[in-house]
Amino acid sequence: MIDKTRAIVLHQLKYSDSGIIAHLYTRKFGRQSFLIKGMRNKKAGKHNVLFQPMVILDLVMYYKESRAIQVIKEFNVSYIPADIHNNIKKSCIAIFLGEVLTSVLREESQNEVLFDFIEKAIIYFDGCRESFANFHIAFLAGLSSFLGFEPGLKAGQNDLYFDMLNGIFVPQPPLHGNFANEEISKILAAFFISSYDRINKIILTGALRNEVLDVIIKYYSLHLPGLKKINSLEVLKEVFR
Repeated sequence: MIDKTRAIVLHQLKYSDSGIIAHLYTRKFGRQSFLIKGMRNKKAGKHNVLFQPMVILDLVMYYKESRAIQVIKEFNVSYIPADIHNNIKKSCIAIFLGEVLTSVLREESQNEVLFDFIEKAIIYFDGCRESFANFHIAFLAGLSSFLGFEPGLKAGQNDLYFDMLNGIFVPQPPLHGNFANEEISKILAAFFISSYDRINKIILTGALRNEVLDVIIKYYSLHLPGLKKINSLEVLKEVFR
């Protein structure tokens, strides 16, 4: 059937000499993959920028539930995050988040609330002109609640360690060993209660930010055992070192 939906570009892979497989998160059908032929040839190459991570498109598509690769009939731009693509640090964050989302968004079903969360985050991030170095950590902290493992908030001053296995703050290091130390746990507690416009108040060195990111990724991997290796992680960590 032919249907319309808004979609967020997450990731793309080369397919043949001139085509791509684009992974998109749609508002109506969840995560879907699309084969787009000729996207890397000279004639259509100008459209390839529209399939970079975090671009938001309006699609007309031939949707078939049983088909692994969907087909786009036509598309138009809903929102191009121009500053994200013109800023190397923002681009690195966008590629990283697109790769994470490609791995964790496995549902091929409608979730408008989650779509809206991602869409609003992209528009906010694109509009940030400074103090955005913590954005990817805050985004992953917020995303966890939609994936079913939202962390509990720190209840008291004696809850010094973040128990990654159970998603709670505890007064003693848990015996299973999957916990963050006191310093990282304190920082995580701040992220878990901060809105995007307040994360710039969390002052971090590059090294410390990367430690926090490692803990967040480990937290995800514990609750999503099938999480693939994030190839762009090391590049992102180097950029913000």
